[in-house]
Amino acid sequence: MASKHAGGVEEHLEFYVRTFNSGDADAVNRLYTENAVAIWAPGEPLTGRERRASLAEFLTRKPVLTATLRESHVTKDTALLTVDWAMEAVGEDGTKERAEGIGADVLVRDASGAWRYAVNAPYGDPRNAKK
Repeated sequence: MASKHAGGVEEHLEFYVRTFNSGDADAVNRLYTENAVAIWAPGEPLTGRERRASLAEFLTRKPVLTATLRESHVTKDTALLTVDWAMEAVGEDGTKERAEGIGADVLVRDASGAWRYAVNAPYGDPRNAKK
């Protein structure tokens, strides 16, 4: 179920982090619009089935995400978030990996009042990416 906080993008972010850390790819994917774009690797946008499959595969590595809302700008049904985040996961070779960055995300409110990601760009400015 998507976050249905009337104005609360901060609560939505907390809900997203909990859902992401649960490892349930279907639940996380429900927090995105049908046509959402995700730029999880700088310069490599993913949409549709490719985005959903990439997320499901990544979640098998049991990543742990933390995120703090740095700034938000909300209009009636659109929000721009700037987010400080960090993530630890097991790498493909079995070693622990850590990534962090400053994200820029665009959310839209759907007809039910739930916030959903239209653009998810954890490396909002790729120069801010730290591995």
